[in-house]
Amino acid sequence: MSDLDIRDNRSEGRLEAYQDGRVVGSIVYLTLDAADVPPALVAVHTVVEQGHEGKGIAGALVRELYAMAGREGVPVVPVCPYAARWAQRHPEEAPAAPADVVKAATEGLKDALDSREGEGQDGGGAGA
Repeated sequence: MSDLDIRDNRSEGRLEAYQDGRVVGSIVYLTLDAADVPPALVAVHTVVEQGHEGKGIAGALVRELYAMAGREGVPVVPVCPYAARWAQRHPEEAPAAPADVVKAATEGLKDALDSREGEGQDGGGAGA
């Protein structure tokens, strides 16, 4: 994966993997930074584009999300099933988030999804 370029697109809430100038995978994530919630990065969904599966792209993305969180001094809450499995397999690179942060993240995600549904958006689209 030496030719993989991972970039943080914070304004869009995505960590993106580029290969040959094209996005080949991404993690959608949220940042928790409200006054009443401990700060954290919440991994919501990991996608690897068709034809690029099995090349370690998803793992590289999750690894970088944890490294980025470490540099920022915040935990990661892996809501995404792939990110959660990766974290279980790599506990030395993926410290568990405190329980209060996990609770705040899951409640915040639920609230965000509920408000999207209230706006008439179905959240559909391409993905894995």
